[in-house]
Amino acid sequence: MKLLQAKLNKYQEPQKAKAAGIYPYFRAISSEQDSEVIINGRKVMMFGSNCYSGLVNDPRIKEAAIEATRKYGTGCAGSPFLNGTLDLHKKLEARLAEYIGKEDVMIYSTGFGVNLGVVSALTGREDYILWDEQDHASIIEGRRLSFSQQLKYKHNDMESLEKQLQKCAPDKVKLIVTDSVFSMEGDVADVKTLVELAKKYDASVMVDEAHGIGVFGEGGRGVCHHYGVAKDVDLIMGTFSKSFASLGGFIATAKEITNFLRHHSRSYIFTASITPASTAAALKAIDIMIAEPERQEHLWEITNYALDGFRNMGCEIGPTSTPIIPLFIRDNNKTFAITRDLLEEGIFVNPVVSPAVAPHDTLIRFSLMATHTKEQVTTALEKIQKVFRAYNLIP
Repeated sequence: MKLLQAKLNKYQEPQKAKAAGIYPYFRAISSEQDSEVIINGRKVMMFGSNCYSGLVNDPRIKEAAIEATRKYGTGCAGSPFLNGTLDLHKKLEARLAEYIGKEDVMIYSTGFGVNLGVVSALTGREDYILWDEQDHASIIEGRRLSFSQQLKYKHNDMESLEKQLQKCAPDKVKLIVTDSVFSMEGDVADVKTLVELAKKYDASVMVDEAHGIGVFGEGGRGVCHHYGVAKDVDLIMGTFSKSFASLGGFIATAKEITNFLRHHSRSYIFTASITPASTAAALKAIDIMIAEPERQEHLWEITNYALDGFRNMGCEIGPTSTPIIPLFIRDNNKTFAITRDLLEEGIFVNPVVSPAVAPHDTLIRFSLMATHTKEQVTTALEKIQKVFRAYNLIP
C-alpha cells in the first residue's frame, strides 16, 4: 500500500458506523424528489429537502428544462468566460437582477462556487474579511483562499462584530460576510443591525441567501428584502439548488463588482457553465414564486405548526423561526441511530454531527417544503415523538 493510501486507511469512522448499523449517508432515492420519495422500495416522507418552495417536482419546471434541452442540448462544454455563455444565461442574469433589485448578476455553476469565487477574489492583502463563526463551509473555504486579514465574530453577535470592526484600519476595505438563514440551526441573521454597523464603519456587506430565498420576502426574495435592507447590502448571493429547484448559483451586486469578478473569480472563469436545463428551470421557478404567493404562505403555516408541535413535545430546537428546524440530540452515535429509526418509521431526516457541529451540538435537521401537507407534518411529529421517547429525549 502506498503512503497516501496507508495514511487515509486510518480513517475508519464510516466503517465503524456501518458495522454498528447506523451509517446514515448516501441513502439512494429511486423516485422523483417530492414530499414523499421511494427508498428501498418503500414510501418515505421527505423532511430532509432544501427545496423550501416545493417546486423540485413541478411539471412546469420539468417542461421548461426539457424544452431548453431540446433547443440548446445537454451542456455548454465550456466556461462562461469563453464558449459557455448562452443567450438563455444572459436572460436569467437579467431576470435575477430585476428580481433581487441589483444592477447586475453573475451565474456560477454551484452555490458553493459562488462563495468560493467571490469571497476569495474581492479583497486584498491589506483588507479585511469579517465572518460569522457559523457561516457556511463555502464561505469558510473562500476566506481561506483569500490573502486578506480575517476576523471572526461570535455567532450573530453584533457586539462581537463591532469589536472586530474597531480593529480594522479605517482606510482599508472591510467585507462582512454572513448567511441570512443559518443552514444547520435555522436562525436568522440580524441583518438590520449588521447593515447599521457597516455604515458606521464604512464596510461592505455580502449576504448568503441560499436558505432565505423562497422563504422570506415578497415573492420569496429573501431575508434582506424581508427586513428592508436589500439596497444597503452590497452583494446578495443565492443558489438554484434549493427553492429554485435547479442547480447553480448567482451573485447580485453592482456592475463595478461584477466587472472585476468576471475577470478574477477563478471558480467562475475555470468552471463550465450551468446546463440549459438548469438555466430554464431557474427562470421558470422565479415566475412561479412571484405568481403563486400562496405557496410561501402555506410554507409558513406548516412551519409554525411544526415549531409549535416540537416545542409542545418538549424537543430542544433552539432559536429557529424558519422551515429549518434543528432537533438537538447532543451525541453523535445517538443522532445516527435516531436517523435510522426514523427512516424505519417512514420519516427521512438529516443527521448533523461533528465536525459539521461541535460533538455536544449534534442534531437532526428537519426541514419543510411548501408541498408538505399539515397531515404529513402531524404524522412526522407523532413518529418523532415515539422515537425520541424511546431514547429518553423527551418526557
